Parts: sequence; structure tokens; C-alpha cells
Amino acid sequence: MSAPNYSSLGFTAILVSLDGPVLVVVMNRAKQRNSWTGAVPEELQQVFTLADKDDRVKVVILTAEHTAPAYCAGADLSGGWDALWAPEEEKEGPHAHRDTGGKTSLVIYRCRKITIAAVNGHAAGVGCTAMQLPHDFRFVWAGAKLTFPFVRRGIVPEATSSYLLPRLIGQSRANSLLLTGATFTADSPIVATLYHKILPTREEVFPAALAFAKELAATTSQVSVAVAKGLIQHPGDSAEENHLYDSRAMRALGGTADGQEGIRSFIEKREPKFTGTLSRDLGSWFPWWREVNTKHRNAKL
Repeated sequence: MSAPNYSSLGFTAILVSLDGPVLVVVMNRAKQRNSWTGAVPEELQQVFTLADKDDRVKVVILTAEHTAPAYCAGADLSGGWDALWAPEEEKEGPHAHRDTGGKTSLVIYRCRKITIAAVNGHAAGVGCTAMQLPHDFRFVWAGAKLTFPFVRRGIVPEATSSYLLPRLIGQSRANSLLLTGATFTADSPIVATLYHKILPTREEVFPAALAFAKELAATTSQVSVAVAKGLIQHPGDSAEENHLYDSRAMRALGGTADGQEGIRSFIEKREPKFTGTLSRDLGSWFPWWREVNTKHRNAKL
């Protein structure tokens, strides 16, 4: 794949720039409180898909301008729920619907690069689900108001949040968020453990996330990150099965240039200089799990 020129892709809902090995994605709908509308999920899915395949990218940050009224105020509901259903879904039935938050969450979750949400404003609904939960790390402003309001809107938590949130903070805390629809600040004990770092002001969130991203980009192996994410997201059904997976990964990566560089840099007491890329160095054995085809309209559980 040729390296994409992100500035020429015609995005309107997001602004995208490459800062060395860090791809920065900024929500560009401040006047609409960065609400979720048609172009937002489409463009986010496109940019994270490209980042996954772009060997130049080691980390992706999603954020908003800190002067915007909100990080993401949730879905644009001006057209009612019916505006969210595609015409072909109406013909085929409820089983054919794929919510755009969930589609976006899965693209971000499956991205083999490190992903960071820099939540520098208030967030509601999909602003808390797809815009935060599938990322590897989350930075947040302590004063950000956060709400998962679905049960107060007559619907259910979407964007794979009922799967991800209990695994991230535990079922008890997830119940407090998903079954009450109440609003919490980011420093509340109910939600604080979701975040890698909580910052006193919204202006500090993105710089802290960017510094962290650059540190990880400089000190981690792109290939190791991808395989480690695979082990975390797709473990075996038992400790024994997981032992087989991580043993295979250890043997495979230990023989790569990055594996050898990791040893040399340790012995020489210096920072590593990893050169491995996913397009060149990720073995054919990856992925080892069965991937579910969520795009098939007749897919049923």
C-alpha cells in the first residue's frame, strides 16, 4: 500500500495530520458540539483503516479542539431514531441493522496500532462509547461531564459498549453508568479507572496525550504492539490455550529484527531503534482467531 496523503482525502468532519509517527485526528464540528452525524463515522472508519495499514503510523490520537463546547455531545437526534436506519435495513428487517457507532468502534478496536482518546471536553452517548472505549488509552479532563444516557432515551447502550465497558472497569461500575444514564465527572470513582491519566484542565489533555504517544512511538515495536493487542483482545479459552498462543508469538517475534534489537539495546543500555513494520514483518499466522463477518446482512447469532 502506498503511503496515504491524509490532507488530500477531503475529510470535512475531522482534521487529520501526521506528526512524525503519530497520526492526530481532530473532530471538526465544534459549532455542532462535535455531534455524531453521517460524515463522522464514515471518516473515522476510513482514517483508522488507513492508519492500520500505514507503516509510518505507530500511534493514533483522537481528540477535539479544547475550545470546542464538547469532545462529542452524542448523536445528532434532530431527525429522530428513524433517521439512523438505512433504507435497505427497512426492507430486510431489524437483524440487518449495524449501528454506525458499533461499526466505528470495531474499526478502532481492530486497529493494530496504539490508539489514544484525548477527551478534552464533555461527552455523551456515542461520545463516551465509540469515541472512547475501543481505544487502548484514554486521557481526560477532570471536569469533563460524561454520560451514557441510553436507558433514559428508551434505547440500549450501543457501539459494543456493553461488551467493552464491563471488561474495562468491572460490571458493578459499568452498571452504575449504563443502567442509570446518570452524569458523572471524569474524576468520579465510578468512572476514573477508565482513564490512563486525568488532567486538571482541558488545555492539558492533548499535550499530555501527544507526549505519551511520542514516547511510545519511540520506544515500542510496531509488530510487538500488534501481536500484544491480539493476545489481549483474543486470548485463549483457558490459561493453557493462551500459553500456546503467547508461546507461538514469543518464538516468532524473538527471531525478528525488532526482537534482536530489543536484546541489543538492553545489553548496550540504550533506547531501542525498532524498524519492523506490519506490512513486512507480521507473520502469516496472524491473526490466529476466527474473524466474524459483521457486514453480512443476514448474519444472526
